[in-house]
Amino acid sequence: MFKRTFWLVPVAAFSYAADLPIREVILYKHGVGYFERSGPLNPGETARLDFKADDMNDVLKSLTLTDQSGGKVAGVRYDASEPLDKRLENFPFALGTESTMATFLDHMKGARIELKLGAETVAGAVVGARSGKGSDKDKVLERETVTLLTDAGDMRIFDLASASSIRFSDPQLQQLLKDYLAVLSHAQDKDRRSLYIDAANTARHEVVARYTMPSPMWKSSYRLIFKPDSQPTLEGWAIVDNTTGDDWTGVHLSVVSGKPISFISKLYEPQYVVRPEAELAENKPAAPVVFSGALGADAFANRAMAKAAAPAPMAAPPGSGAGFGSGTYRIAQESTVATADGRDAGELFEYSFAGPVTVKKGESAMLPFLQQKVDTRKLLIYSEKFGLHPMNAAEVTNTTGKTLDGGPITVYDAETYAGEALVETVKTGDKRLISYGVDLGTRISTAWDSSRDVVREIHLRRGVLTARTAVEEVKTYTIRNVDAKGKTLIIEHPERSGYKLLNQKPAETTVNAYRFEVKLAASGNETFPVREERVYDQTISLTNMTPDVLATWIQNKALSDAGRRQLEQISQKKSDIASNDAAQKQADKDVTDLTQDQGRIRSNIQSLNNVSGQQELVQQYARQLAAVETRLAALRDTQSQLRRTRTTLESDLSALMEKTDF
Repeated sequence: MFKRTFWLVPVAAFSYAADLPIREVILYKHGVGYFERSGPLNPGETARLDFKADDMNDVLKSLTLTDQSGGKVAGVRYDASEPLDKRLENFPFALGTESTMATFLDHMKGARIELKLGAETVAGAVVGARSGKGSDKDKVLERETVTLLTDAGDMRIFDLASASSIRFSDPQLQQLLKDYLAVLSHAQDKDRRSLYIDAANTARHEVVARYTMPSPMWKSSYRLIFKPDSQPTLEGWAIVDNTTGDDWTGVHLSVVSGKPISFISKLYEPQYVVRPEAELAENKPAAPVVFSGALGADAFANRAMAKAAAPAPMAAPPGSGAGFGSGTYRIAQESTVATADGRDAGELFEYSFAGPVTVKKGESAMLPFLQQKVDTRKLLIYSEKFGLHPMNAAEVTNTTGKTLDGGPITVYDAETYAGEALVETVKTGDKRLISYGVDLGTRISTAWDSSRDVVREIHLRRGVLTARTAVEEVKTYTIRNVDAKGKTLIIEHPERSGYKLLNQKPAETTVNAYRFEVKLAASGNETFPVREERVYDQTISLTNMTPDVLATWIQNKALSDAGRRQLEQISQKKSDIASNDAAQKQADKDVTDLTQDQGRIRSNIQSLNNVSGQQELVQQYARQLAAVETRLAALRDTQSQLRRTRTTLESDLSALMEKTDF
C-alpha cells in the first residue's frame, strides 16, 4: 500500500477566504429554494461556495453578485464537469488506490529527485524503483528501494525507508504534483463542486451572492381546535428540511405559498457542436482511372434506347443517407408559539419568520407561522360514495387575512382528538369544507324514480321531423338522525351532463356537484328529493313513415295547428300513394291470372284442332280467348295509368315535404 503519501502532500496552492455564510433562505413549493450569502472579502481574496453537482445548473442559471461596498467582483470560476480521468490525463503521474512509493517512483523514470538521508542530500535521475522482501534479524520486512543515477555518474540503490523527504528537483514538476494531488483531493467528494468568487485587488469588499438551487419543498400542517363557547383556533406549522450541506445559523427564513414556474437548463455540462468536415476538391488526390474496352459501333444506340424505356429513378426520401389512530388523545390548550408575518408577494404569499432561525445541515425543523381565530361552523357532509353514514365536517372560512397553504389538518374538539382532514390552498376570504370523521348517528339512503318520456316540441323542416323529448328523474335522499341534537347536513349531489335541476336551488356548486343544505331535527327523519330533467332530440325522416305512424304524431298535443295541417296533407298524400300502390298490386295480379288463363285456352284450342267434330268447342274457346285479350289490354292501360298517377303523387309529396317548415 501507499504508506508514505505524506511525503508528497504539498501546501495548498491557493489561500481561500472563509465561506460566505448563508444569511437568508426562502423555500418554495416547486422544488427550489432561494439563498442569500454575504460576507467580507479582502483585496485579492477568493471565496469558495460548495454545491452538489446536480445543483450547479440552477446555480449557474440564477446566480447574482453584488458588492455593497461599491467595488466590483473580479470574476467567478467553478469546477469543470469533466470526469476525473479526463482531468488527470495530461499529468505525468499515476497514483492508483494500491500504489506504493516504489511504484510511483518507477513510473517517473528519468525525473531528477532529491533524497534527504539524515544529514546527507542525494540528487539524481530515477533509474527504477521496486518493492521486495528483506530481512532484519529474524523478521521479514517489506522493503522499497529506488535506483538513482547520481551526478557523479554512479548508479546507487537507496532504501526509501531511510529517506526523511523526497522532492522533485524540477520546480515545474513539483508544482504539477501539487496540482495533481489537489485534483485528487477535491475529487474524493464525487458529488461536490466548488464555485470561486474572486475579489479585485482593491479595497475591502462586502459581497452578496444570491442564487436558487434544488431544495425540498416546505410542508404545512394545521391544528383546528374547537372549544366550547369560543371561536375555533387554527394553528399552522411549517416543516422545513436543510439538505444543502451547510448550516443555517441565525438565518432570516421565509416560506412561500404558490408554485412559480421553474425548470432545469443544462448549463453546467460542456456542450459540443459537431461541425461538418469541409475540404477543397483541389486538395483531394487524384485516383487512377481504369478505362474499359470498346463495345462496338451499335452499342451507343442500344444503350440510348434502353435508357429511354427504363422508368425514371425514384427520389431519395427526405433525410435519407385520511386514516385515524385508536384511543383518545387529549390536549390542554392550543400551542404557545411565536408566529410568522405574512404578506402578498405578487401572485404568491410569503410567511416570514421574525426571529433568526437555526437549522443544522441534515436536520429538519417545525416552525409556527399561524395562530388565529377563524370563522368555522360544524356540520355533516354526505356523498353517495360515502355509503350509509355522512362525515363529520367543518366549513372553514379563511378570515386570517393570509393565504393558507394546503396540507393536513388535525382536528381537536373539546380537548379531544377528533380526526384528520386534508385541505388545498385557501386564499384569504375563500372557504373550504373539510371532513375528519364518520358520523355514526346519522344514516342516509337514496332511491331513484324515472318518468316516461314526454314530447315537448315537434319541428319539421324539409321532410325531417325533430321531436324534443324530456325525461324527468328524481333522486330522493332519506335521512335518519338518531342523535338527540339538531344537525346541519350538506348533500353533495353529482352534476350530470345533459341534466338540469327542476325544483331545488343549491347552496353552492362545485366543478362537478351541487351542494344542498338540509336542517335535521333532533331524533327525526327527513326526505330530500332532487328532481332533474334531461332533454334530447329525436330526428326522423318522413320518407320512412307510414300513414299510421304519421297519425300518432298528428295526434300529439305538442304539435302546433300549422304543423298539424301540414302533417295531415302529407299523411293524405301518403295514403293516396298507398291506395294507388294497392290498386297497382291488384292490377298486376289480375294481369298475371289472365295471362295464365290465356295460355291454358290456347293449349286447349291447339289440342281440339287435331280432333275431328270439335269445331263448335273450338269456336267457344276462341270467343273466351278474345274476351281475355280484351280484358288484358284494359288492365295494361290501367297499369300505365296507375304508374303515371304514382309519379304525380310522389312529386306532389316531395313538393309538400320540401315546403314544410314549423
